[in-house]
Amino acid sequence: MNHSIYSADRTTHLKIVVVALVVGIVVAGFGITAHNSSDEGFTQTARVMKAGKPVVITSSGSSVVR
Repeated sequence: MNHSIYSADRTTHLKIVVVALVVGIVVAGFGITAHNSSDEGFTQTARVMKAGKPVVITSSGSSVVR
């Protein structure tokens, strides 16, 4: 048994492509069925926040070594 993909024959490459294609279709199908397309009251609301007065910081709070 050879474990190298480079020296594999044509049928081995075909099997790999078919398995990858089937897995891709299964994953895509699962993603489509898992999507919640019905509106069951799950609405999103956004709260508006207004900015207050600007604040000026005059000191950095770090100690000065002299």
